[in-house]
Amino acid sequence: MLTISQQLVDAIVAHARADHPDEACGVIAGPVGTDTPTRFIPMVNAARSPTFYEFDSVDLLKLYREMDDNDEIPVVIYHSHTHTEAYPSRTDISLAGEPEAHYVLVSTRETGTEDGPYEFRSYRIVDGAVTEEPVVIT
Repeated sequence: MLTISQQLVDAIVAHARADHPDEACGVIAGPVGTDTPTRFIPMVNAARSPTFYEFDSVDLLKLYREMDDNDEIPVVIYHSHTHTEAYPSRTDISLAGEPEAHYVLVSTRETGTEDGPYEFRSYRIVDGAVTEEPVVIT
């Protein structure tokens, strides 16, 4: 189960809407030894694509060094889908390399950059197996 604050959900959705029609991506870090997302880190989609996201390798290395210095781990790895439901694609599944992370997807397919309905779902992805999990917003 993912427990996440409304403030962090709002930040993810705002990032997804701002980057629409391209996919948005980022990380929410939290203290080592916890499952608590605390620090929102929006990233640039280096692919600049409406159907694919990719973290810039230099930015990703910098992020992991920063998290290591702060005794943090990637609790949530998020990205958006702009034209499909909030469910991991085959590519998303093949690239999922953090078995302890919550993989959050938000779909902006209905409203794009505008306010309105969106899908917000979380998954665990381990060895290619996708398991949807409940999301509790606090």
